[in-house]
Amino acid sequence: MLHHVELWVPDLERTVRSWGWLLERLGYTPYQDWPDGRSWRLGETYLVFERSPALTADRHERLRPGLNHLAFHVTDRAELDSLVAEAPAHGWTLLFPDRHPHAGGPGHCAAYLEDADGFEAELVAGRDRAGSAGTDG
Repeated sequence: MLHHVELWVPDLERTVRSWGWLLERLGYTPYQDWPDGRSWRLGETYLVFERSPALTADRHERLRPGLNHLAFHVTDRAELDSLVAEAPAHGWTLLFPDRHPHAGGPGHCAAYLEDADGFEAELVAGRDRAGSAGTDG
């Protein structure tokens, strides 16, 4: 089981507004809070966002080697649509809007969101019993 993921961010307040909203809507709860970081937990796994003094860039570049995105389950298409509708108010931009919600292919129902710092979250709607993504949750 994954223990935790830590992301270094250039602006902690902006990250808390965007990621805090998303994670709490997905069922995560605030876990740790210190001057340069915050974390949210779901079960035994938690996500850490930290403004490290060792940070060497002002923006994450998901197209370079390293982290491309974090993907999360959402219950169904209705929840996906609700999150997508609310996301811009919390600093998120919908990626691939011309292909939404099937930007991952015709059998994959998801939203791809990018925050102001270049981090991407994929929200995957529903799953069938075989474990493959449903087409419309």
